[in-house]
Amino acid sequence: MQTDVLIVGGGLSGLSLARHLDTKNRDYRLFESRDRFGGRIVTETVNSKNDSGYFDLGPAWFWPGQPRMARLVGELGLQVFEQYSKGALLFEDEQGQVFKDAGYASMAGSYRLKGGFSALIDAMTEQLANERLYLKMHVTEIKQGNTQLLVSIKKHDDVIETIQCNKVVLALPPRVAADNIKYSPGLDQQVITSMRGIPTWMAGQAKIMAVYETPFWRDSDLSGDVMSRRGPMVEIHDASPVEGGPYALFGFVGYGVNARKDREEVLRHSAQEQLVRLFGEHASQPIKLILQDWAFEPETATDLDAIPLGHHPAYGLPDALSQIWDDRLIMGSTEIAESFGGYLEGACEASESVLKQL
Repeated sequence: MQTDVLIVGGGLSGLSLARHLDTKNRDYRLFESRDRFGGRIVTETVNSKNDSGYFDLGPAWFWPGQPRMARLVGELGLQVFEQYSKGALLFEDEQGQVFKDAGYASMAGSYRLKGGFSALIDAMTEQLANERLYLKMHVTEIKQGNTQLLVSIKKHDDVIETIQCNKVVLALPPRVAADNIKYSPGLDQQVITSMRGIPTWMAGQAKIMAVYETPFWRDSDLSGDVMSRRGPMVEIHDASPVEGGPYALFGFVGYGVNARKDREEVLRHSAQEQLVRLFGEHASQPIKLILQDWAFEPETATDLDAIPLGHHPAYGLPDALSQIWDDRLIMGSTEIAESFGGYLEGACEASESVLKQL
């Protein structure tokens, strides 16, 4: 197989670039190692007695002032709704005491998508030609040839295929690109160090989603927002669909990666106990309790991501990562975006930056 541009990674940045290249009639192929597109975007559907609900286990919001996302969802005809924020916020102290009216809903005014953000991914892939998109194809090596780059692809059946191309875009976390792909000749140490020095947004996080038949917290004039100093969830929000049920509360786990490893059942039990402390016995019978731990997905996280992030990093493309192999090897994930690095908006921004280079 031969192509002009080979995109490694089928998350939002890779698919956004594919859409841009489509409009320019550029030849490309996109390879994703997972069995689904979306990368850090994944939405789970849960059935209740009367309805099916959608629940984002990765990114859940975008915000006003993020024009690329607003334009994209508009072009795809997707329905946007505001994060539920009516009612009081709860605060849980170190002893597990719960206080009401402890502040304002922190995500008030943010936008969510009907159908979850996987609806965005599905709508994008439906617009692109199937013969250009590949799942369960793992890039193992990128080699400089005389006139082209030679990319080794390991298929799901362990067969290795070599693709010839002019440019490779690494639309996946820089740390993953540094550690999971071999480069021949080897990249300069400054390049590798710079790639490993870029924290992968969300990679060290775990989310717990508790799905219920009814939004009982709303009946108590609660927004579903919680800030906790006890945990295991340190921040909780309403994660319910725009209409109908089932309904949900989700929380970010505050324990570090090492404390979570091989302790899934303990973590689930602790989360269930916390929800009962916060919201009462109604919270004791979820339809489903989902744990999504991104730290243990090799397509997202490396060992370096076990170190927790205390703040949102200042992202952007370091000088060492520009003009790699005479600009034939290009970084293209949300982490290289100058203005909105780490966000969904940053993935779209990164794809625009790559398009200019191409």
